[in-house]
Amino acid sequence: MTELVTFGETSLRLSPAGDERLESATDVELRVSGTESNVAVAASAMGADATWLSKLPDTPLGRRVERSLREHGVETEVAWADDGRQGLQFAERGRTPRDGRLLQDRHHAAAASVTPGELPMDRIQRADATFVAGSTLSLSGDIVETAEAVLRAAGSGLVAMDLDFQPGLWSVEEARETLDGVFDAVDVLIANEEQARTVFDRTGKPRELAHAIASAREFDTVVITRSEHGVLAYQDSVIHEQDGIEGEVVDPAGQHEAFTGAFLERVLSGADAGEALACGVASATLARTLPGAMTTATREEVDSLVEELQSGR
Repeated sequence: MTELVTFGETSLRLSPAGDERLESATDVELRVSGTESNVAVAASAMGADATWLSKLPDTPLGRRVERSLREHGVETEVAWADDGRQGLQFAERGRTPRDGRLLQDRHHAAAASVTPGELPMDRIQRADATFVAGSTLSLSGDIVETAEAVLRAAGSGLVAMDLDFQPGLWSVEEARETLDGVFDAVDVLIANEEQARTVFDRTGKPRELAHAIASAREFDTVVITRSEHGVLAYQDSVIHEQDGIEGEVVDPAGQHEAFTGAFLERVLSGADAGEALACGVASATLARTLPGAMTTATREEVDSLVEELQSGR
């Protein structure tokens, strides 16, 4: 079984029940959400041996995060902190024409102080693939150094990064400067189309965007996700595309990570780009029909949806 190791900060996500606003809500839902941990959950659901590395406060809130990941089939390697805090996100659902809102309260979280010595670097060196998200690097200078050490310790394994630019955490200028320092260690870059345009300051059609990013940074593969509009990948000078799938949206949170986890699992299993994209799109589509940012879609459900895609039904 292939092994995917992910490293990053995971927050507790609080959302008003139903369509209430944050300022008027009396009841909230409490869920766990982090880009790297969500990706690990999705990859695990597809059959990968997924492990999440991080640092958490040794408190009920930190233990809630770790327990939730284990319940989703992800192995955890956690450095427990006696001090520090648990990162939080406050998410308000939007209904057209009202946009949703996401308020970040993640700075000074315990993970922001993690050092390479607190992580099982030998585990990273042996992994088939290592994954880190750009949002994690926004939290502190210490975690930037640790994330870079993780990426460079990956050895001969695949190194993947999600651009994951979140304006509530840092500025575009800060993101560009920091990420430029680690891009040379990355083989596969995955990015939401809008975020890619913002961070790389590029225009043009999605195909042109992927080509330009891959050429400028010498990535082996660049994947551009377009939500329900589908996805494309630039690999070996060839563009691969997969249309999206229409369906009811219950909660859009986590759809991008569901795509990424399924896509990486298929790549690690030897699938070609077309099959990997199809599995990623199917996983993302199912994730949108489920509450919470960590998908509970099964491998059987993903495979069934892929068959429908391939048959043109």
